[in-house]
Amino acid sequence: MPELRVQALTANIAEITDFIDSHLEEADCPLKAQTQIDIAVDEICSNISFYAYGPEKGDILVNYDYDPDTRLCTITFSDSGIPFDPLAVKEPDTTVPVEERDIGGMGIFLVRKTMDQVSYEYKDGMNHLTIQKKI
Repeated sequence: MPELRVQALTANIAEITDFIDSHLEEADCPLKAQTQIDIAVDEICSNISFYAYGPEKGDILVNYDYDPDTRLCTITFSDSGIPFDPLAVKEPDTTVPVEERDIGGMGIFLVRKTMDQVSYEYKDGMNHLTIQKKI
């Protein structure tokens, strides 16, 4: 399974996206699905970069897997930062006008709406957020 480890910095999101996109292109991923995955990658990696380690520094480990028989792409983002399950956060009320909504929460909401499956696990001192998309 291909993997990439980089420091959890927003400056490294482009490298992560390039890593994933190169594998998606090998799998002849449709542009719409690739764009949705890229947005999810940006959101997840931004959150890890900003919040996982507090003032400390740490890494993001990205694992990519693809099953050509089912055309299922699986990407797992792991970090050893503060334990946090983004799926436990209440979804934003999108019926409320934007100016009246609480700040935050839209990114993971978009990830959950555009991916086929999103799961979280805290194991062996690490956060593992996995997204799956049939391409």
